[in-house]
Amino acid sequence: MPTIVEEAVATQRRYYSETATNYEQMHAHEGNGETFNKKFIEAILQMLGARSVLDVGTATGYRLHDLRSALPNAFLCGIEPVDALLGIALRNDVHTSGALIRGTGLALPFADASFDVVCEFSILHHVHRPEVVVREMLRVAKKAVVIGDCNRFGQGNLLARLAKVAMYKTRTWAIYDWLRTKGKGYRITDGDGVSYSYSVYDSFELLSDWADRLILVPSENGKSGNWLHPLLSSPGVVACALKET
Repeated sequence: MPTIVEEAVATQRRYYSETATNYEQMHAHEGNGETFNKKFIEAILQMLGARSVLDVGTATGYRLHDLRSALPNAFLCGIEPVDALLGIALRNDVHTSGALIRGTGLALPFADASFDVVCEFSILHHVHRPEVVVREMLRVAKKAVVIGDCNRFGQGNLLARLAKVAMYKTRTWAIYDWLRTKGKGYRITDGDGVSYSYSVYDSFELLSDWADRLILVPSENGKSGNWLHPLLSSPGVVACALKET
C-alpha cells in the first residue's frame, strides 16, 4: 500500500501530465510571474555575473527562455520529474535555451557548488518536505539561491494572518494543519493539484544561515504601510539568498 506522501506525489504528477499542454497559461503568473520581479531577479543574476543557473522544477522550461535573454552566455539547466512537461519543453525547443534533465529536487544529481545560481518558482508548496529541496538547492549553489513561492502568512484576513503567525511561533501550526486536512497534510484543487501549506518564511533560517545577504520582496505588485511587509501583506514572496565568494 502506498503511503499518504506517495499517493500525493502520484496524484500531482498525474495532474501535471493531464494539464501539461496548458501549463504555461495556468501557472505563468506564479513565483516570479510579476514583471517587476522578473526584471529584479534578472538584475540580481547579472550583478552576480552568473555563468550557470539551475531551475529546479522547470516544468516546460519557459523560464529558461526568459533567463536566456538576460544571460546570453550562461549555462542554463532545468530539472523536472514529469515526462509530459519535459515533452512540451522539447517540442517548444526549450533545449536550445539550456539543458533539460529528468530528476527531482529532493536529490539533485550535481556536485556541491555546481551552479552559480539555483532557483525555484512555485514548486515548494507541492512538496511534503520542502526543507529537503531547499537544502539540496543550497548544497549545489555557489553564489545565490532564489525562491519564489507561497506565503501563508499573507493570505486571508488580518486576524487569520496573525493567527497563523502565532500558531507557527508556538509550534502548533502543524497540528492545526493536520486536523484541517484530515490527516493528509495537503489539499487538492483543480487549478493547482496537490498543495501543502507553505511559506517562504518556513525556509528563512536555512536561507539566512547559508547566505551573507537575504532579500525578501513581495511576489505581487502593490505597496503596504504595514511594517511587517511582506510577511503579513503578500500571498507570495521572492527570497534572494546571496553569498559572497
